Amino acid sequence: MSERIRARLEAAGASYLANDNIADHIAADELPELQREVAGKVRDLLRSLVIDIDNDHNTAETAERVAKMYLREVFKGRYERQPKIAFFPNVKELDEIYTIGPISVRSACSHHLVPILGNVWIGIQPGERVIGLSKFARVSDWVFSRPHIQEEAVIILADEIESLCQPKGLGIVLKAQHYCMKWRGVKEPQTSMVNSVVRGSFRSNTSMKKEFFDLIRQQDSLL
Repeated sequence: MSERIRARLEAAGASYLANDNIADHIAADELPELQREVAGKVRDLLRSLVIDIDNDHNTAETAERVAKMYLREVFKGRYERQPKIAFFPNVKELDEIYTIGPISVRSACSHHLVPILGNVWIGIQPGERVIGLSKFARVSDWVFSRPHIQEEAVIILADEIESLCQPKGLGIVLKAQHYCMKWRGVKEPQTSMVNSVVRGSFRSNTSMKKEFFDLIRQQDSLL
């Protein structure tokens, strides 16, 4: 199944990098077959790790669990279409900044496929349309449910929100811990990474940019 999907992507000239969404090129009834294929590959991996999956009751069904986890949960943002997002006209022509956060996000490092866990804050100066507050969490979950590096993840999220809201100003801050540093390698348990994206009025107007960062600091201090 993976070869069929890959051939379809390449014929369409579509990118299928780790943090790409490829849902437009997969039929819904193909996912179960792909999941079975992934489970078979995971079984091969476990055997290559010299784990006796035929007699070890703890790993007897691990391959099926891992395949389901990757396709239906932690990497679902690759295989599912964007959640349906309704938007509304900004009838009152509101233009004051509002912020949403912290929104919990979960991803995986593209380099080692171990967790990235963090929080994202989003600031908006509305344009001609708005979306419901809960939709920011849904879009964030969809974007982050793919393998990522943090620097790219926040840009992809900004692109999606900008496309949905068409705001006058947009700011996003992401703070996350990377288990490729906590669990392995240098094993630094307290280290986190913070990065941000600012666009539109938040980039061109220094006072609005300052207001955005001041507001999210207040949200963080209230936790």
